[in-house]
Amino acid sequence: MDQGSEMGSVSIPDVPLKSSNRRMPVLGLGTAASPFSGSETTKLAILEAMKLGYRHFDTATLYQTEQPLGDAIAEALSTGIIKSRDELFIASKLWCSDAHRELVVPALQKSLENLQLEYIDLYVIHWPVSSKPGSYEFPIKKEDFLPMDFKSVWEAMEECQNLGYTKAIGVSNFSCKKLGDILATAKIPPAANQVEMNPLWQQNKLREFCKAKDIQLAAYAPLGARGTIWGSNRVMECEVLKEIAEAKGKTVAQVCLRWAYEQGVCVVVKSFNKERMKENLDIFNWELTDEETKKISDIPQSRGCLGEDYISANGPIKTIEELWDGEI
Repeated sequence: MDQGSEMGSVSIPDVPLKSSNRRMPVLGLGTAASPFSGSETTKLAILEAMKLGYRHFDTATLYQTEQPLGDAIAEALSTGIIKSRDELFIASKLWCSDAHRELVVPALQKSLENLQLEYIDLYVIHWPVSSKPGSYEFPIKKEDFLPMDFKSVWEAMEECQNLGYTKAIGVSNFSCKKLGDILATAKIPPAANQVEMNPLWQQNKLREFCKAKDIQLAAYAPLGARGTIWGSNRVMECEVLKEIAEAKGKTVAQVCLRWAYEQGVCVVVKSFNKERMKENLDIFNWELTDEETKKISDIPQSRGCLGEDYISANGPIKTIEELWDGEI
């Protein structure tokens, strides 16, 4: 991949991933619809995104969008929308029921089959908890949760990279402490940590930690995940952001995405609307002023995605505090 994926007059910058020879475009298209399902609509939206210049696509076993993404890639290659697979950055995620040492490699092989690819660019552990093998339902039944053996699961993730099935490995929804647990035994450190991040939940502590450890932070819900099970309008309706957007002649979404980009964070934003996909790309040729950045940093902070669905009275994670290790 070049310094930036060329896109008409807009170039999407990319950043290097540690322990990998790949670069991650700083703006990617998310494919998680609510409720989870893959469809022809998903495939068409991905093709439209490719035409606009998106090259980074984020999927997961749970989302059921690996197959339509794979179909879109095959079609894009055969029709010349993209010239080669190497232009793309494809990320997928290991679901909790496959987060067991012996199931990790087969889970990625299944994802590759769905995607019709020989390798992906980034494979991450979706949540820091395991569940009973064989089930891909959400929410997970409370009695099916199991503690994750971080050491052995991470060894299997390393095996995925060593076998060439993925170019980089990482995690998602991991706190500083849980990242520390992985780093303590890792031969290949996590290249990325994908977490909720937006102006109302800025992840200051985690950002500092990841920066110090050379782990690329990637933001999901950069606009507040409106329309998902847990998301809300709180980011898009934030008065501070609305005032900044109005003063700059930009949308609130553009202000949020530009802010994340200026923090050195990669962003995964989900929209299947062509105009919004286009609008979300228009963040690279202008800047926030120091005063605007200060106003954003002063916004009161609270986590949007509490992760209640991963908590069970019987454990292994019994409270929200335990899930995030106090980062709430």
